[in-house]
Amino acid sequence: QVQLVESGGGLVQAGGSLRLSCAASGSTFGYYVMGWFRQAPGKERDFVAHISWSSGRTYYADSVKGRFTISRDNAKITVHLQMNDLTPEDTAVYYCVFDRRVPGSWGVRPADEYDYWGQGTQVTVSS
Repeated sequence: QVQLVESGGGLVQAGGSLRLSCAASGSTFGYYVMGWFRQAPGKERDFVAHISWSSGRTYYADSVKGRFTISRDNAKITVHLQMNDLTPEDTAVYYCVFDRRVPGSWGVRPADEYDYWGQGTQVTVSS
């Protein structure tokens, strides 16, 4: 079992920044990716970004590339999402994810194929 706890969500004005964090605990061994999905009311749960824990290889959704940066903290088994130049379209519940992988198979998969999920943290961007 893996437990994921998100923090850092909140309310920010358009053009501002937020930094999300997700701390993992439990059976965090082997090879895996950690990252983020998001879901706005009435919309699908969409991929945002994830990172390979071993290699640091990163993947981003086109909608956030150039604005968001994902990183990892090896000492604390924590992933961060630095979100800059936020717009109201970024308003959503953001979910941390953890997914075991065969080494080298770091690509994005459908949401229902990821192994573990956090409870979610609300991000609201006002105009």
